[in-house]
Amino acid sequence: MGSPLQVAVFGAYGHTGRFVVAELLARGLRPVLSGRDTERLHELARAHPGLDVRPASTEDPASLDRALAGTAAVINCAGPFATTAAPVIEAALAARIPYADIAGEVEAVADTFARFAEPARAAGLPVIPAMAFFGALGDLLTTAVLGDWPSADEVSLAYALSSWHPTAGTRASSQVSRQRRDGRRLVRTHAGLELRTDQAPTARWVFPPPLGEQTVVAEFTTADSVTLSRHIPIPHLHTYMTAAAVKDVLAPAAKPPIPVDGRGRSDQTFLVEVVARTGDTERRATARGQDIYAVSAPLVVEAICRLLDGRTKTVGAAAPGEMFDAPDFLRALSDHFVVEFVPSTDL
Repeated sequence: MGSPLQVAVFGAYGHTGRFVVAELLARGLRPVLSGRDTERLHELARAHPGLDVRPASTEDPASLDRALAGTAAVINCAGPFATTAAPVIEAALAARIPYADIAGEVEAVADTFARFAEPARAAGLPVIPAMAFFGALGDLLTTAVLGDWPSADEVSLAYALSSWHPTAGTRASSQVSRQRRDGRRLVRTHAGLELRTDQAPTARWVFPPPLGEQTVVAEFTTADSVTLSRHIPIPHLHTYMTAAAVKDVLAPAAKPPIPVDGRGRSDQTFLVEVVARTGDTERRATARGQDIYAVSAPLVVEAICRLLDGRTKTVGAAAPGEMFDAPDFLRALSDHFVVEFVPSTDL
């Protein structure tokens, strides 16, 4: 029997990186631990004896080449992705291996598509940004909801989090995004991404029981706005987040997630609802689960497994729903979250 395939994890010691390492091991793959902090890498390696440790920096292309040598794919878990994505993708293309990341930074995801769509296609290699809770889950759920619809007149993505304790990575990425926006907010319109100076509006959204009606922040632009725009014509795409969760994540003294179970997950729960309309017909679906950071690990590892065994629909830089069979992908992760589809209704 052959040795397990090696998958490099850049930023392996980070909060989500640790979940990714554990998920790779559970799937019979061999993580190669990489990142900028040698001490933290060796600390993680002591918890997983026998794994290779390969320190690397995005400022040192040769170190990235060494980190990826002999691996079958790379997962980038190190934010801010505005600075890490491009160097790691370049190293992946040089090594001729698939790349996926867990970026939630909207601009960084857009930058990846703009910069690497053509190089990745020319190389015949997959590059998938935002293969995480923000990006992949909404993209796959929307793609599955649309089904035989090639497009939709309107899609609404509504997120409900019971709480939102940010990781150090979330804080660092948010700081970079705020600097790029210079006090403005990013909004997805039919023309693309726009920066605005006004206050984000609030609205009311009726979630399925037991949540019911909640106050939400409208125009809460997420990575899904970029990924969905890559492969589905949607003139009107709306994204909402429960206002209480936004207040949590923006609090100056917000604490990081606290593990409450043997898998290291926090007690945070999530519900994502997709409502798609074409003409007078509406389709809905929901996904429910626990811990948005922990659930990013099975999402990105499932993607890597499918990239390695050829269960893909295209090559190059692509959105999750563009690269994979969305309904089948979601079914494969039924142990990690529950998806429910509502039959089409006439309005």
